[in-house]
Amino acid sequence: MTISSLTDTFTLANGVEIPVVGFGTWQTPDGDVAYQSVLDALKAGYRHIDTAAAYGNEASVGRAIKDSGIPREELFITSKLWNDSHSYEAAKIALDKSLKLLGLDYLDLYLIHWPNPLINRRNWDKANAEAWRYMEDAYTEGKIRAIGISNFQIEHVEALLKTATIRPMVNQLFINPSDLEQDIVAFNEAHDILTEAYSPLGTGSLLAVPEINDIAEKYGKSAAQVLIRWSLQHGFLPLPKSTHAERISQNADVFDFELTDAEIVALDQLEGVAGTHQDASQAGF
Repeated sequence: MTISSLTDTFTLANGVEIPVVGFGTWQTPDGDVAYQSVLDALKAGYRHIDTAAAYGNEASVGRAIKDSGIPREELFITSKLWNDSHSYEAAKIALDKSLKLLGLDYLDLYLIHWPNPLINRRNWDKANAEAWRYMEDAYTEGKIRAIGISNFQIEHVEALLKTATIRPMVNQLFINPSDLEQDIVAFNEAHDILTEAYSPLGTGSLLAVPEINDIAEKYGKSAAQVLIRWSLQHGFLPLPKSTHAERISQNADVFDFELTDAEIVALDQLEGVAGTHQDASQAGF
């Protein structure tokens, strides 16, 4: 497909259209910083905003959405279910809380944030199945337009599919040239699950890599723009974040150049230069 603007879309398995670049808010502090960065993103043309209960900034994100004046139907808003709410009733309470904080009647996408948190590590599969059962009901009721997962590896998705009646439509993963997560990406593709790339800039650690900057100089672009373009050309949906208006706008300006096949291959060879995803079974939360 040809991608030419922020408002171009991928189509999820259920037919819902999702803008090809999202604005991430991970590690963006609640209050004026989160509010202003989301407002700046919306002014720059982003229509896809990604937040989570665990980020603690849903209220500020919601205030920016309201104050932007952009009609709700033109926006795509994602939030995520945190680790303390992996049961049917707890997921219901958590979704209602997120909706209230965001000031919204519905979410466009809701994800299970983490597959096997410490609190459920011995029975993570059953806990996920229960949370998913509620998410399916909320989807059927129209409180969520699409449902998905985050940080799930193959074993976690396979376990979920044993009981799910609605398959995940999205899997949001730590993906950038330092970690291509090839096995789970191939699995996602085989099951019609869109791969979203959080930390597409390697939480900033990739911005100083010489190979990336050499390519950026060739096109008169920033390293961040090259990395976002890399995600798009792989078929991933990147979620770049920034709290600086100039960079927020710059990160949206990625549709007037295209990386060559050789440049994509060169970037793919950077695996490990800026760290890899956390092993879900070892994470201490």
